[in-house]
Amino acid sequence: MSTASSMTIHAGRLSAATWFASPNFNKRPENIAIDAIVIHNISLPPSEFGACGKDGVHYVKALFTNKLDWEAHPYFQTIKGAEVSAHLFIERDGAMTQFVNFNERAWHAGRSSYLGRPECNDYSIGIELEGSDFVSFSTAQYEVLAKAIVAIYDAYPKTRRHLTGHSDIAPGRKTDPGDYFDWTKLRELVTHHLASQS
Repeated sequence: MSTASSMTIHAGRLSAATWFASPNFNKRPENIAIDAIVIHNISLPPSEFGACGKDGVHYVKALFTNKLDWEAHPYFQTIKGAEVSAHLFIERDGAMTQFVNFNERAWHAGRSSYLGRPECNDYSIGIELEGSDFVSFSTAQYEVLAKAIVAIYDAYPKTRRHLTGHSDIAPGRKTDPGDYFDWTKLRELVTHHLASQS
């Protein structure tokens, strides 16, 4: 078990996250170390935050669990049938949900390459922030994200120094987390929480 600013990871699950199992995962390749963290943004419909279906389930959570009503919004027709997931999803208020055990392969990166290595899903942890390329992220999101990253660093030490964005591993195809994502702020918070462990 690893501790990080009151968050713990045990057997691939983050204690501070609500567990909401996704069927969209598979085993990582054998002898592949988890050594990168990929930051994304997502909102459904685009640039709408906190939107839920008739069942009260957040649209993003519904997407990641194959329960999205494709008829609920015209945009959903453009992604109909998509089977995707992330390990973590952090909402605007900082609420955090885990869909896939960190030890398993979530389907978040798609066609991708990091430091010359393809198939980033094989060796990375994917974290989705509720947001868009055109809106600043919330203070609560940065704080929770930083704490989660430190917990991941502790549990999976090879991820240290390998924090990247979806746009970096899929340039030309993806733009998230976008120009409004403050990497400096995140890194300062991570450094702060790492120091507080000493």
